[in-house]
Formats: sequence, C-alpha cells, structure tokens
Amino acid sequence: MKTLIRSVKIVSKNSDLNGQVKDIFVENGNILHIENDIHLEADEVIEGKNICVSIGWFDLRVHPKEPGNEYKESFQSMEAAALAGGFSEIALLPNTKPVVQSRESVNYLKRAGEKVKFHPMAAVTLKCEGKDFTEMIDLHQAGAVAFTDGEHPIQNPDIFLKTLQYLSQFGGVLINRPEDSNLTHFGQMHDGIMSTFLGMKGMPQMAEEIMLMRDLKLLEYVLNTPFTELPVDKSILHFSGISSAESVNLIRMGKDIGLPITCDVYAHQLCFTENDLADFNTNFKVNPPFRTQEDLDALWEGLEDGTIDAIASDHNPQDEESKKLEFDMAEFGVIGLETLFAAINTFNEKISLEELIEKITVNPRKILQLPIPSIAVGEKANLTVFSEDEEWVYREKKIISASKNSPFIGKTLRGKAIRVIV
Repeated sequence: MKTLIRSVKIVSKNSDLNGQVKDIFVENGNILHIENDIHLEADEVIEGKNICVSIGWFDLRVHPKEPGNEYKESFQSMEAAALAGGFSEIALLPNTKPVVQSRESVNYLKRAGEKVKFHPMAAVTLKCEGKDFTEMIDLHQAGAVAFTDGEHPIQNPDIFLKTLQYLSQFGGVLINRPEDSNLTHFGQMHDGIMSTFLGMKGMPQMAEEIMLMRDLKLLEYVLNTPFTELPVDKSILHFSGISSAESVNLIRMGKDIGLPITCDVYAHQLCFTENDLADFNTNFKVNPPFRTQEDLDALWEGLEDGTIDAIASDHNPQDEESKKLEFDMAEFGVIGLETLFAAINTFNEKISLEELIEKITVNPRKILQLPIPSIAVGEKANLTVFSEDEEWVYREKKIISASKNSPFIGKTLRGKAIRVIV
C-alpha cells in the first residue's frame, strides 16, 4: 500500500520539521520520503486545504464495554470511533466483565485491536473491589501498561500505599481518579448554586481535593521509605480526571517539590460548567461533574503552564436505557473518542496547536512509558492527518460509537481528524 500526503503542515513540537509544509510518502507502513514535492505513484492520495499531520493521537482513558456489555460498545464500534476521532492507540480501563486481572485478559485485549492499538490497563485489586491485590508483576510482564481500579477510585489508604510500594519495585504506574466516595454518595452534579437551584444532591470539590491531598502525602511517605527505588524522570503516580482549581494548585505544588506525578483532564471538562445542566440533559451527567467557570479557567491555565500533562476522552458509552431516564436515575458518562480534538480545539483560547497536540500524543505515551513515534524518513508510520480549521456539526445520526451519549450533539465544532495511517 502506497500513500501520498500532499502539502501537509507537520505539527511536532520537538521535530526540526515542525511547522513546515511537506509531501509525505508512506509505503507498506514505512515513511520513505518527506520532501517539498513528491512525484510518485500512490494507491491513495490525501490532500486538502490547510491540512496538518502529527504523530498518531493517543487516548489515555477509554472504558471498553466488551467483554460483558457489548450492547453499549463492541471492540469493532470502539475501534471505528477511535479511528474517526484520529486515534492510533488507546489505553483501556480494566472494568470489563470479567475484570482485567489475569494474563489471559491482558493478552485478549492486546489482540482485540485491528487498526487501532489497544493498551490494556490492569486492575490493582481483585474485581476492582479495593480489598485484595492482583498479581501485578505477572500482569506487568503480560503487557499491562498501568494499574488502576478505573471507575472505582482507591478508597483504602493502606491499599493505596502498598500499591505504590509494590509498583516502585518494577517501575509500574498507578493511575487513580481522586474521589472520596463517602462525600459524593448519591451525588448527581457539582455541589453549588446550580445544584441547589435544581434540587439535586451535590458532589463537592473537597471530595476530589481531600483524596488528592491524601494520595500526595502517601506518595511522599513512600519516597522517604528506605530502599525504595524509583525510575528517573518518570511518573509513578498519575491523577486522572482533575476538575477543580484547588486540585490544579495541589498538583502544581507537588510538582514544584519534585514529586514524580502527572495528571490529565477530560476533554469535556474543558468545555462546560454546572450551568449547562439547567435543562436536566442527562448527556451532561459526568463524574467528576462539570464545575464552575473559575474551575474551568484554572484547568485551561493548568494546561497552559504544564501542570496538566495530558487530555483524555474518558470515553464511556451508555445505551439509551441507561441515559434516557430521570436525571437522578441515569448513569454517569459520555462518549468522547470522536470529539476530543474538535472539542478542545473549538474551546481553546490559550494554547498553541503544537502544545495541544503534545497533550494527546507525546505526553500520554511518556506517562505510560511507551515508545514515542516520530515523523522522519525510515520510521514506521504512526500518523494522524487532520484539519485545524474545518467546521462541522456533530449530529446524532452520524455518531459512529454504538452509544450516543454525548454533550456535543448538535454543536458546531472546529477541527477534525481526516485519516489515521499506521
């Protein structure tokens, strides 16, 4: 297969080719030529007005529904949605049925992707129940890229502490979404003026911030434990789904004192506030919840100054029977693979395109300690071709995911993936 990409702007912050407009020729999965004007026969020619190319996009947090809940999303529809959104690789949470807690389940997920590379994350505790540990060394050797209980934040501090100590022995990464579930029990949305106005139980910011403070303190303890060996310049603890201004400040302070931590924010969290729930649209029911304008501004500032390392979709398909209900009965979660780039590109007013792309290409791979592709002659192709300027309407009938629970339905977005070449 020979593919020619004509007059494409290269977006790769650390490359000498960054910002240059070139022709790129790919044959049998290898980049053979990058030149000003290539005249070679190709099976496929990709061209367009003001198109760009970067290394393949990487999503740090996807909820697979297969095995167990294929009616919400199959591997096939998840992969198709990822390709439509511009992703060549995605990291999968372990909350399937059965939970990803064995070599067999890790290998099963690794083989499931055909055109998109699936990176399974394994459970910290058996069945993600927060009680007994999985065989993490065995899972790491099988190919698990990180360890997390995924949809279930680790509540037990002793489990959290011992996990950090255990993973530090082989350089594993712990991913946790900070939330004290005792403070969010029965919560439906952000605890604030709007939740009071709508008469719904709130989910306070302090539930996230208290847990984040706890986790940082436990990490400090591990670092001061004799004989603890940590990988140089690598994160051992990654916070997923930061949503409040104080959380951004806490992570910023943690990084300032040298803690080996990273964090991400979900794309939809960068686009909406609690006020968008005024009409009880269950497509806006997410966890962590949409918070205040002040929190939203702080998240963008955290992206701008490097406190927030990556942007993830938190793609969580829910069928109609889980979403088209009274608000307090509906499940949490939105789909996001198809809209991640378009959403952040549309709402972005602070960050350069190069910085934005780095948050969904280089940094996720660094966090998971995975190889980083490059756009260079002789390298294997791992590319996403996209338009920065194309405007389009996200219509429910054209959603590729098997589920349709998106807050962006009917909205005009700017920027669109054109093709993934791997």
